[in-house]
Amino acid sequence: MAVPARTSTPGVYRQYGQQQPVQRVGPNVTDDYERWYTEANSSNRMVLSIRSGINSEIAWALDRLYRLCANDQFILKTIPGLTDALFEWPEWYATEGYLVAEKYQLFAMPDAEDRKRRHALESIFILRNSATNEPNAYELANHARTLPLLFNALSNLAPDTDMNAEFVLNAIELLQAISQSIILSGPASKEKSPLHTLLQIAGSSSNRSLIVSALTLLAQLFSNIQNTIRLDSNSPALAASIRYLPLFVDRALVDASLNYMYAHLSHPPMVKAFLHHPLMPSTLRVLVSFLLSEQVEETVNLDISAVTRAIPATSVVIPVHDLTKEELETLIPMPEPQRCYEWMKIMFVATPDGELTQVDFWTLYKDVFTPFADRHPVLVASDVIKNVNVVFPQAQAMVLPGPPQRFVVRGVDRRKDTEAAPRFKCLWERSTCPAPPLEAPGELYDHLLQHLESSENPELPCLWATCPLPSTSKLRLRPHVLTHLSSSQPPAKHPSQDDTITVTADGESYPFTDPTKRRPPPPRHTSISYTRPVADPPSAALTALLIIRILFRSSFVATTDTAPRADGEHFGFPGVVEDDEGDDVVEDIGGELEGERRGRRAFVGVRRMMEDVRMKDETLMSWIVEMVYAAYDGLLRS
Repeated sequence: MAVPARTSTPGVYRQYGQQQPVQRVGPNVTDDYERWYTEANSSNRMVLSIRSGINSEIAWALDRLYRLCANDQFILKTIPGLTDALFEWPEWYATEGYLVAEKYQLFAMPDAEDRKRRHALESIFILRNSATNEPNAYELANHARTLPLLFNALSNLAPDTDMNAEFVLNAIELLQAISQSIILSGPASKEKSPLHTLLQIAGSSSNRSLIVSALTLLAQLFSNIQNTIRLDSNSPALAASIRYLPLFVDRALVDASLNYMYAHLSHPPMVKAFLHHPLMPSTLRVLVSFLLSEQVEETVNLDISAVTRAIPATSVVIPVHDLTKEELETLIPMPEPQRCYEWMKIMFVATPDGELTQVDFWTLYKDVFTPFADRHPVLVASDVIKNVNVVFPQAQAMVLPGPPQRFVVRGVDRRKDTEAAPRFKCLWERSTCPAPPLEAPGELYDHLLQHLESSENPELPCLWATCPLPSTSKLRLRPHVLTHLSSSQPPAKHPSQDDTITVTADGESYPFTDPTKRRPPPPRHTSISYTRPVADPPSAALTALLIIRILFRSSFVATTDTAPRADGEHFGFPGVVEDDEGDDVVEDIGGELEGERRGRRAFVGVRRMMEDVRMKDETLMSWIVEMVYAAYDGLLRS
């Protein structure tokens, strides 16, 4: 029998040669958002895996949720049954599993129990992370299983054990996300409350993370006015906040301490009780120190220098021109007034700002030509002054009002030599000494002594240039001639002395005509340096300032806000009028007045520290100023 040829391949065999590749679209895994695992239906694979009871499936689902829970797009209520599934393992551990863990504190737990415990930790960690998203926090706050789970965890689990610390920490942080809706039960209620455990953790735990979380949660709970009835003036959390407040380097712990302290002291009975606390003054000092450590300042230099002018302290003084021997020999035989005209042309120049006294004109003329008056008569003083206008038409003789009156000639000045005179040139014989310049003041002094010795007269005048010293003995003339000698070296000056001289900016000239009447110039560089805040203080510093403000109001304002009375001491302001019989006796109910006095004394103790506090905001700075002024006033009342 013939076998028919096979024309097709059976369906159980694949035709690799004829198969076309299939193009598959990859899933969207942006930001680890695994969309195909978060489908909103009851058969979601992750929900089914958590409830399957298969450890590998549970671990897989929790690992996926661990990656997704921090994503803003992850919403618990969009996956039906997921929230209830995540509660199962934490509820088991908070009610039963912790008992098993307590049996194995020194040894490792059995694998099965340890696996369950790990599932519980991962589940509550996922709930805690997802609660950072507002829709999830609202979902958990209104879920019927949330508060029983957290209250059981805080009531049953010992937080100090290594087995429970992580679970309790996640429970506290999850409770922080939903704390706004929590109302604590009264002290007599039999309902479970996390308050006792939280106070125990804050007051005696050695786990820093638990302490920070507990203080933060307590501050949130007591921010609700309905929970303030559970506040206690001897709260372990308050003692812990005071104890940890000086640890400025641990910002998280300090922030938690400040937040709890603010929530605690915002209740009036608590702040009144705190004024009696033995650590209240030191706490206030630490709070002010924290403000100082947090302020950021910059140094501002404000220049307030007046307008001045600086001139070199050492300058080359060009001497005035004196008649040479040749010029004097030329002028002596001339007739007057031609001789006076030529003498003025040689000795003076026209200068609009120049000014010489009329006595100077006559004295210079007289000193030059009087020695030759027996052969060549000289002019009188009035004729010499009149001749100034002939030689210099722009010059003007005038009388300046006094007192005393000054007779001056404006528009002329002494002629200056174009080149500086040699430093050690002999000017004896009225600048006619033919000796060449010398090398040192000692040589010049020896040369002058030769002039003195060469004269046979026991007395003679000083013949140095125009020196007016009359005839005197040679014994007195020797020290006098030293006043005409220049020093070989400039005078020594202090290292701090500048190379310039500061003068006023109104045209004062140097060298000064009369140094004893020199007006003292303003300081050359005068500036004011001060510090100012760069930015507003951070939130922690503002919290510390609010706490200080609460203590201040309780210590000062409670006393100063009493109604004024209509008597002479209050200038007739309207107030409470009472008929007093005898002295006023104020009853100190509950020790409030003593507490206020302790508070005032504490502010008096930190008043100098508060003077260094700077705030950029004007309102906040006005608080500081008010408290400083009140502290100085409290110094008298304390």
